[in-house]
Amino acid sequence: MQNVRRYADIIASIEGLLWLGLAWSISFSMYFGSTEPTLAVLFVVGALVLFGWAHRPLRYLLKRYHVRKRRTDMWIHTLALPLLLAMFFHIMLEAVLGSAWLPPKMLLFNLLASAGWLTFVMTLFIKYVIHNVKASSK
Repeated sequence: MQNVRRYADIIASIEGLLWLGLAWSISFSMYFGSTEPTLAVLFVVGALVLFGWAHRPLRYLLKRYHVRKRRTDMWIHTLALPLLLAMFFHIMLEAVLGSAWLPPKMLLFNLLASAGWLTFVMTLFIKYVIHNVKASSK
């Protein structure tokens, strides 16, 4: 059971990192005016999705309950909360500072999503340490 949780944690962390890479590549593409960073990350994401779909043991692993639960936790940390917070902070900054100098909304979202992903990974690490301490004391 512990291995299933560990695999689920690793898969969700890597998936969150991939989506963060895609979001940051969109910001870089907008900044540099080139679509190459976004296309490169899209190819990596597509290759991993294809591998996860075609490789039978990995496909069975990804269907398990714990992986789906961890993915949901990851999506909440990296997408749902940062979208709402980015919108809120951007509206508040625009009301206070005006629209003279504001970072783009996508950059604000990327920063909040990165912080959310780091929070998710640190939470998983702390849970792992606590579980190992409890298991070693028994």
